Amino acid sequence: MLAAAVAVAMGIGAGYWWGARTQSVGSAQVALNAANPSTAGAKAQRKILYYRNPMGLPDTSPVPKKDPMGMDYIAVYEGEEPVTPSNQIKISVDKVQKLGVRSEPATMRSLDKVVKAVGRIEIDERRVFAISPKFEGWVEQLFVNATGQPVSKGQPLFEVYSPELVSVQREYAIANEAVKALKDAGDDPQAGMKRLADSSLARLKNWDISEEQVRALAQSGETRRTLTFRSPVTGIVMEKKAVQGMRFMPGDSLYQVADLSSVWVVADVYEQDIALVKTGSKAKVSISAYPDRSFDGTITYVYPTLKPETRTIPVRLEISNPRQLLKPAMFAQVELSVGSKGKVLTVPNSAIIDSGTRRIVLVQLAEGRFEPREVKLGSRTDNHVEVMDGVKAGEQIVVAANFLIDAESNLKAAIGGFGHSGHGGTSAAGATAPPSATPARTAATTAGGTIAAAPGTKSQVVGHRAEGMVTAVDAKSGILSIAHGPVETLKWPAMTMGFKAANDALLAGLQPGTGISFEFVERSPGEWVITKIAPRSGTVGSDAAPATHKGH
Repeated sequence: MLAAAVAVAMGIGAGYWWGARTQSVGSAQVALNAANPSTAGAKAQRKILYYRNPMGLPDTSPVPKKDPMGMDYIAVYEGEEPVTPSNQIKISVDKVQKLGVRSEPATMRSLDKVVKAVGRIEIDERRVFAISPKFEGWVEQLFVNATGQPVSKGQPLFEVYSPELVSVQREYAIANEAVKALKDAGDDPQAGMKRLADSSLARLKNWDISEEQVRALAQSGETRRTLTFRSPVTGIVMEKKAVQGMRFMPGDSLYQVADLSSVWVVADVYEQDIALVKTGSKAKVSISAYPDRSFDGTITYVYPTLKPETRTIPVRLEISNPRQLLKPAMFAQVELSVGSKGKVLTVPNSAIIDSGTRRIVLVQLAEGRFEPREVKLGSRTDNHVEVMDGVKAGEQIVVAANFLIDAESNLKAAIGGFGHSGHGGTSAAGATAPPSATPARTAATTAGGTIAAAPGTKSQVVGHRAEGMVTAVDAKSGILSIAHGPVETLKWPAMTMGFKAANDALLAGLQPGTGISFEFVERSPGEWVITKIAPRSGTVGSDAAPATHKGH
């Protein structure tokens, strides 16, 4: 009992002491807060909005985290968020002038489109004639004996002998004479002979014997041993199988004659343009053989099938060819004029940045401030394209140097502001900026200065400077390994990492151990490109520790 009493007394004493100490500390804190009200208010009011990527990538996190290199994400407090909206690009006015940025308003205009296609000259299938005897015989003589020889209508082609033909001629001659002899014998005998004569005459006509030959046979009554075949049309002998002395059977095609006074042009129209092509429309046809003239044609037929190999649909035009300048199998350039659907909202073709999956334009909101917008496109001409959604009439659209703006600012981060991390690939190997833009990017970046953008921080800088020492040079891939010092604009510590050279000229004279000062930009997320290199004397300080930056 005595021990229990002692323990209770000690507990009461400790509680009294702790309460007195807490009250004393609280009073001291109140006094400190009263003496420094700004510090107390700042601690109470500063609120973390999110954490941004330490390498400047367009990536944020609501909770603390580390990047693949193990670097902590940087807290962004309330009041430090970017002034410029995250989907806008801000470039200094003098840099805009150096880049040669030019804009035009989106305007309403009529798009008179011309569909261009490649075609070929073909023979009009309705103007091809085959000469095929309907009886058995032999070729006695050829009057036209070469393929490609021009012939006129009624011109003799060849002469044939046929015992069957001679027999029918004699039968007709005898029946015709019997009709005359039985003129006074009565109606029945005369009618019988008349039917026999008519039957023989019908057989001759069915064998394509000309009316002239039939009349000569009826008048003279003399049977001819041979029969002459004549051309049914004025044209060109496209095929000749007849050989003098050869035997032919009924239905054998001995000659083929084509009338080339009118020909076809079969043009291959791409699938996306076929809805604009209508039967009866006029077209212009150009031939390489006659560059100083064009031929007028009319669309007569649109074929119902598509060629899967070329994704084109054949369209047939008919062209008059009286002088036979157009030869079958010639290539032709066809221009099909299609009517417009009235005035539509348009921008120049150069304003479109096409990633393959999205079409984007840069809208100039003010001097040095641009907003990327995704647009929906319609019909297109050589110079302008219809914009169905995304911009309004009168808005200023960047039509020149839009790819240089991409190079001079983090356009991918700005595009990420409306739900997409980029307008092209996400790595150096998959970057979709056109090759023609690469030299321009380098020239624009080395013009001097850095340009502020707004991918997600208040003071992010797109052009960066650093000093370091070359540790390795890979001329084939254009990669430089550099041990560099801290980069203040990116909050990078000293490390060793790889950089891509903007062009081969930047690698000239570089060897491992060379001290350099250099400028670099982020061309795509994680792809750091050196745009300017200058040699420097001395070595890099101890702050350039060889920490390896393997993520780039």
